Amino acid sequence: MSSSEKTSNLTVKYSFIQGFFWMSFAAIMGFSSIYLLDAGFSNTQIGLLIAAAGIISAILQPIIASYADKPTSPSLKKIVVILVCLILAFGLLLILCKSSLVLTGLFYGGCITFLQLLNPLVNALGMESINQGRRLNFGVSRGMGSVAYAIAAYVLGIAADKAGAGTVPITIILSFALFLFALIAFPFQKSISPAEKAEAGGQSPLNFFRRYKKFTIVLVGCVLLYISHVLLNNFTFQIVESKGGNSADMGFSMALSALIELPTMFFFGYMLKKVRCDIWFRITGIFFMLKCLGTLLAPNIPVFYGVQFFQMLGWALIAVSSVYYVNSIMDAQDAIKGQAYLTMTYTLGSVLASLLGGALIDKAGVNAMLIFGTAAAFIGMIILLFATEKPSA
Repeated sequence: MSSSEKTSNLTVKYSFIQGFFWMSFAAIMGFSSIYLLDAGFSNTQIGLLIAAAGIISAILQPIIASYADKPTSPSLKKIVVILVCLILAFGLLLILCKSSLVLTGLFYGGCITFLQLLNPLVNALGMESINQGRRLNFGVSRGMGSVAYAIAAYVLGIAADKAGAGTVPITIILSFALFLFALIAFPFQKSISPAEKAEAGGQSPLNFFRRYKKFTIVLVGCVLLYISHVLLNNFTFQIVESKGGNSADMGFSMALSALIELPTMFFFGYMLKKVRCDIWFRITGIFFMLKCLGTLLAPNIPVFYGVQFFQMLGWALIAVSSVYYVNSIMDAQDAIKGQAYLTMTYTLGSVLASLLGGALIDKAGVNAMLIFGTAAAFIGMIILLFATEKPSA
């Protein structure tokens, strides 16, 4: 690597990668119900499809990460490019095979699965560049991802309303094509030292968890925190209705949450200079719990809006601090696996919340669901407070 490559600031180029990735995320996940309902799926079938894709992704994430960590594997950038090309193919097949319910479910499920597989790899792409001594502000880049998500969701919402659900696969193809160009333009070079090559020989998941015992406990805490987070996100409309609101109130609360995330992400580089990443990571659990508890106790919509400010040190903070935390406690040959296992906790939390949330609301009401979410967040908070490790260096 030349000295000019090492001193050049990659924040802008990596921001395009994060931006187009989260734009793609908005299209696939944010508009899944709109597209699949239009294709003829029932709500129950949509829930099962998303859960099944999440389970498959959770199984594949550590497998692909272990492969990416091997010194003999292609570079991380090449693996990401291959996954993006597969999603582009699925997006095209959605348009060509839109008359078949089975094929639509298969191809859309494939998009969801590979999208979730990309998440830890995109994060690892940035962190590995930082580890190589290259200038890159991860927080700013991740913040641009949130901006892109909000813009894409707003524009696609208008487009789908005026032109129909067929705009969803078109947006998937367009956003991933732009993502592919951003990846190609990003200068990335795999580098593993001889010592890492000698040590990286196919470590099994069991050996990984034995090596990082406390991290394994932290993963359990993250699953519980994400259950509470996904319950709030997936059932926002039901929550808003229970507070006396409507769909317009729901849309405003979602936009407010997205905007509140930005200061934390943009200024996390500065925050990291003042306080270690493991301390920020611990703090996130407190605010996940406070947001769920505040939502439970909010008597009306104005108070519910106020509760959204807990997002600033909850989801927004964990989105950046967790990536730095894993990078700080893992050996280089385990970093991608660590990011994958952390992302897998969100996938598992999402699957469990999707399966449990609706049943709790149907049987016992919104407050019962929020009590469950608050209890899950409280246990997760305790786990993070006591199991999170101080980086050795």
